[in-house]
Amino acid sequence: MKIAFYGSSLLSSYWNGAATYYRGLLRDLALRGHEITFYEPDAFDRQQHRDIEPPEWARSVVYPATEESLGQVLAEARHADVVVKASGVGVFDTELLQGVIRHASPHAIRIFWDVDAAATLNEMRGAPDHPLREALKDLDFVFTYGGGDPVVDAYQGFGAARCVPIYNALDPTTHHPVPPDERFASDLAFLGNRLPDREARVEEFFLKAAAALPDRSFLIGGNGWHDKVMPSNVRHLGHVGTADHNAFNCTPLAVLNVARDSMANVGFSPATRVFEAAGAAACLITDYWEGIELFLKPDEEVLVARDGQDVAEHVRALTPERARTIGEAALARVLAEHTYELRGAQVDDILTAEMAQRRERAAA
Repeated sequence: MKIAFYGSSLLSSYWNGAATYYRGLLRDLALRGHEITFYEPDAFDRQQHRDIEPPEWARSVVYPATEESLGQVLAEARHADVVVKASGVGVFDTELLQGVIRHASPHAIRIFWDVDAAATLNEMRGAPDHPLREALKDLDFVFTYGGGDPVVDAYQGFGAARCVPIYNALDPTTHHPVPPDERFASDLAFLGNRLPDREARVEEFFLKAAAALPDRSFLIGGNGWHDKVMPSNVRHLGHVGTADHNAFNCTPLAVLNVARDSMANVGFSPATRVFEAAGAAACLITDYWEGIELFLKPDEEVLVARDGQDVAEHVRALTPERARTIGEAALARVLAEHTYELRGAQVDDILTAEMAQRRERAAA
């Protein structure tokens, strides 16, 4: 099938945490024979911070963030069998949502792909005139980055015909063990952009732990932290491109995952960082969120913390041998159960079944 995907960015992870999620899923779908076109606006300096060049498995269309260019790329939706509007493009989100519905051909499968479902649902609850509320009646599916039954129930309560979580996963060709790199040497490292609904949790789980362990070294990567007051044993790297993620995960004694408020509250929402770290056989410490045991087993494949004190105690007690054992167990688990090959098969099955049903109805 021809898939037209309108998202934030395939080429850059700069202020775009969904980049590796898009790449993993769409690459697998391309390998299954689907023709992928990814449309992304030239916005937020992402094109000046590319991690990859346009891949051979997708047609990449970068359009100026203007109304004229928006109209041109939306017009191309009529050629697709599947049209996807992802959440959080950052510019023209409402126009893109309404435009893909309006321009899609009558036979096309229309999908809203929510990479931050908990936040989107909170917005919808507070805004009776939210454009997605009206659009749901014209969409065939809502796919979500995670969220489990709470998100499915909420979306169906708003009128979604079908809502299916398509969880993050590992692309082992991209994220895998590599030799350590002294640039990332530390006892605990955290990678994530500074966002309003994440900052307080980073203060609790990362900075509080650093303050409690002044003799240990801490490393933080991501955009926006440059003017944040931090303990003296915390080193800030700034943006870390995806090419360095493996070394970032492999080098420290342990790496930390901190969920955003909305994702922690709803649960069942493992971040891409969870699978990237596990894929590199890193020892992962994560804040607690409901459903984590569906992805990694606490104390054996991941260490779970309920506050900064727990994080500090994990780091204090951790030995290189135990860290290695946990990381290797996590790698084995995600390779067996949480790869983009498996997620791609899930999406492919859904799309194939839906298109077959449409053909049957048309032939009847």
